[in-house]
Amino acid sequence: MKKNLLVVLTAAALIVSSVAYAAVNGSPVMRKQGKTYIVSTTTLCNTRGFRGTTPLEVYIKGNKVVKVVALKNSESPNFFGKVVKGLLPKMAGKNINKAASVDGVSGATFSSRAVKANVAAAVRYYQQHK
Repeated sequence: MKKNLLVVLTAAALIVSSVAYAAVNGSPVMRKQGKTYIVSTTTLCNTRGFRGTTPLEVYIKGNKVVKVVALKNSESPNFFGKVVKGLLPKMAGKNINKAASVDGVSGATFSSRAVKANVAAAVRYYQQHK
């Protein structure tokens, strides 16, 4: 129980420090394009897939995820391609509170979990800063 709490607190501290780092260094975590907010998780979330982080751009309009775009990452193109084709489209059109809860892709479990964590971090940031 204490170990789980420590893991959660450490993850929260990493997210907060990443946001603070982004704010101090002028990194555009969130920008607005018309009525659509675009949240980049490059500095916002450092959850690892199988080989490394899986940064995304999450497009949000009217409390719905419009689309999710994968950015450059270290994942295996073969496995991450499954995530891009099978998971990212499932998130489009979802309410922001449900986008990160879609089913992952079989055969790309670590990448799926990392992408879902990135979407959840983007949604939290959007809700706090819109």
